[in-house]
Amino acid sequence: MARSRPIVVISIWVAPFARGCSTTSTSLALRCREREPSTPSAFTAVTGAATTLMQLLVVRLLFGVGEGAFPAASFKTIAAWFPKKERATASAVMLTANTLGAALSPLIVVGIMATWGWRAVFFVLLIPGILVSILFWLVVKDRPSEVRSVTEQELNEIEGDDAPGEVEGAQRRTLKDILTPEIWKYFFAFFIFDIAYWGFTSWLPTYLVQARGFSMVEMGAAASLPFIVGAVGRVGGGWLSDRFFKDNRRILVIGTQVCSALFLYLTFVATSTWALILCQTAAGFFLSVFLSSFWALPMSTIPKRDMGLATGFINTGGQIGGLISPLCIGALLQVADGDFGTTFIFLVACILVSLVIVLMMGKRPRAAAEVGV
Repeated sequence: MARSRPIVVISIWVAPFARGCSTTSTSLALRCREREPSTPSAFTAVTGAATTLMQLLVVRLLFGVGEGAFPAASFKTIAAWFPKKERATASAVMLTANTLGAALSPLIVVGIMATWGWRAVFFVLLIPGILVSILFWLVVKDRPSEVRSVTEQELNEIEGDDAPGEVEGAQRRTLKDILTPEIWKYFFAFFIFDIAYWGFTSWLPTYLVQARGFSMVEMGAAASLPFIVGAVGRVGGGWLSDRFFKDNRRILVIGTQVCSALFLYLTFVATSTWALILCQTAAGFFLSVFLSSFWALPMSTIPKRDMGLATGFINTGGQIGGLISPLCIGALLQVADGDFGTTFIFLVACILVSLVIVLMMGKRPRAAAEVGV
């Protein structure tokens, strides 16, 4: 790895970690469009000042708009600073930090809220977002070529495996220009899989308490396990993709989908408490491995010039899936009179449909430049 990239990878880790802890990191969004100012940290603080429901809704909506730049900006930064052979690992580190931040945030938030009240949470959490923004502004440049300490040899290492059509600074392109069949496959594969992912993670506590009779304390401990192993799964998925599957990354993606579907099913049919805990933990692990291994596909095939726009579009599919997933699960439970069997069938079916879409990508998804992007 080039000497400069350890600084970048540390920054990429710190930014989403702070974002996960505070839900405020402006981090990589600063790099989305030539250091364009981002807004999540400011709107986090404003949330604490809201006095009516309408004010709260407006502020959170604006927060979401500002935060929306994060995924696309982060993947674009990684594409600019890492060669293709290392991008899956770098993106996995970023995704893992985000997961760890979300896991640790309750510990931080509860202490602040107990001491100073709920409004203070949003004021205090403005601080890490601002600090991370400053860190990124000072440390990370848009391109390695803008850093004097990066040598020509390092630049060649980073850019050596890029196709001729992937040069930064090429003619600006619109969303319409990049919407090839391959991009649509990425979009729908992620959209449908995220329905299963968020359906499992959002309804697992309810399932453990209502269907399995767990106490609140037991539920808290058991429901945290998928997230803990998920952090390992995310970084592991990226590393495995770069280390063993760089010639056919789709194999790892399909394998994690099969395992995710299997352990979701076993979670429902498990007859003992320990079998249930083991299966739901394994399900969380493979669901997380999928996330990092899946993103390795577009990270290795989309040209740098289109990385921000394309990954932003793909991520939108996942966000839509995450939005409708809890609603779908709630509706299914209502129709099934609280029977979770229908819910688990739905989750497994979503994963299998996503798997079929990945199979349609072919043995090795072609680079966007090869299909007219």
